[in-house]
Formats: sequence, C-alpha cells, structure tokens
Amino acid sequence: MGILDFARSVGAKVFGSTEPEKHEEPYKPLRQHVADAGIASDQLNFRFENSVLIVEGNVPDQATREKVILIVGNVNGVGKVDDRLSVGKPPAPAEVAAATAMPVADAGAAEAVQAPSDWTTKTYTVQKGDTLGAIAKKMYGKSSLYPKIFEANKPMLKDPDKIYPGQVLRIPPQDAA
Repeated sequence: MGILDFARSVGAKVFGSTEPEKHEEPYKPLRQHVADAGIASDQLNFRFENSVLIVEGNVPDQATREKVILIVGNVNGVGKVDDRLSVGKPPAPAEVAAATAMPVADAGAAEAVQAPSDWTTKTYTVQKGDTLGAIAKKMYGKSSLYPKIFEANKPMLKDPDKIYPGQVLRIPPQDAA
C-alpha cells in the first residue's frame, strides 16, 4: 500500500471536461473504466482527498491490485493514487468497521513513480519515443522480451504499439512466467 505519482495531464479521458476532484460522482466513471478493462469493480471504492485519488476495496490477487492502480492512475487528471486495496476475500462487516484509514501523504511526496514495496512488479513511466521493445531492452537487456511487458499490462494495453509518454506500466520480473 502507498501513494503512487502519475503524469496528471495524460491518460484516458474518463471525466470528460470536468476536473476529477470536481466531478459529482468520481467513482462511477472510474468504476466503469476499470470494468471496461475487464476487471470486476464491484468491490472497489474511489474518492478524492486533497487531490489524491484513494482506491479502497478488495481484489482477488496481487496482479489485479497492481493493474487497478495503474488503470486509474493512467487517467487524465489523476496525479496521485493512494493504494488502499486488500488482496483476497473481503473482510467480514465487523472487520471493516474496525479498520482504520491510512494517512494521505503530503503534497511534497516524491515525484518519481515508485511501486509500493509489496508489489510483485516494478513500474516504468513511458518516455517520448519509447516502444515496448525499447523498454524491454532497458529493463531486461533484450528487446525480444517485450511480450512479457505487454502481457503484464493487459487488459490496460490492447495493442503493443499503443503506449504514450507519461503512461505507467507494470514491469514483471524477467523470470516471471
């Protein structure tokens, strides 16, 4: 769990012309955006606090957790995402009531995208001119391993040739299946 930084001015335009924090019900377009990527979003909650998108709820596994955070972080207007997702079966109602919220980091948080320490993958912010092959070369030493990055970012990525500067991608370990 932790706060990740994203390029605020790039990404999917799920809020139309409205600023995300000023959107009447930000959870609806975000929930739909996650669902459009093929991930069940009924156990997810979204809200903004101090310009930070807080994502809470339960997901079935760590890979889904990482994908959800990157899907909503790669939305135009979202600059910071506070990952408060839990992996596994949702807690019983009594456990939910007893849970305490994590504090939101201040505005001086680090600018570099740093995957939380409990993530199973690294992250990479796409630069101008990058291709998945070039990213694979930087991360693994072999451009031919680009399908590994593409697969790790499905369903967020639908085409290996369609990435954009500022987009944050999951980079799985080279030896991961």
